[in-house]
Amino acid sequence: MSLVEIRGLSKKYGDNVVLDKIDLDIEQGEVVAIIGPSGTGKSTLLRCLNLLEKPEEGTVRFDGVSFDLTKRNKKDTLALRQYTEMVFQQFNLFRQKTALENVMEGLRVVKKYSKSEAEKIALDELEKVGMSDRLYHYPRHLSGGQQQRVAIARALAMNPTLLLMDEPTSALDPELVSEVLVTIRKAAEDGNTILLVTHEMSFVKSVANKIVFLENGKIVEYGTPRDIFENPSSERLKEFLAHINMLEGAEYVI
Repeated sequence: MSLVEIRGLSKKYGDNVVLDKIDLDIEQGEVVAIIGPSGTGKSTLLRCLNLLEKPEEGTVRFDGVSFDLTKRNKKDTLALRQYTEMVFQQFNLFRQKTALENVMEGLRVVKKYSKSEAEKIALDELEKVGMSDRLYHYPRHLSGGQQQRVAIARALAMNPTLLLMDEPTSALDPELVSEVLVTIRKAAEDGNTILLVTHEMSFVKSVANKIVFLENGKIVEYGTPRDIFENPSSERLKEFLAHINMLEGAEYVI
């Protein structure tokens, strides 16, 4: 039994099928990256897994506990979200709270930790992401990269079964991307299980254990970085990688 088992996940907007019966297993400690063209359902898949979007069909099992994703009542949603945390493109920090308070918030409100317990965990996580010198800074006084590192610390502090990352560097200036990628790499090395949507192909190649190539709501290919980058089997994946290669100047063997 895998740590996370997704079965039959389907989502559509009107007549537009965004996800078409997605099945995916994720093992403990794996980093699974989702790649593919824009508008192909990558972010929607993540949002369905914590019920920010309600799919038409699908179940997910976290560490043996199953959830019907078509049920979006408050009780089931809160129960499911005990297993996931999301890192968003736009950071989504509380503007009127300091970095330390942002990380403490979920621990106090959701997990009901005491102030001292929450502060201890928050300080530890902020140190891990290199933000110990910005504890009392508000988001407006932090760079985009620093805000995203606080957001990652906030998510990790909740100790989720599955950490969802939705293009965590896409809103950053190029010079700030590397500091966030280093933080994600450290989270992976610490054994966190991560489902990541990103366009950073060189990062995916070096950090991911498995890669999903998603297009038109379907998993076209699934495999290791070597499978995907060095031995793609579908013409569509070959075309996609060739396009990325042209844009980024990367040296992928296709």
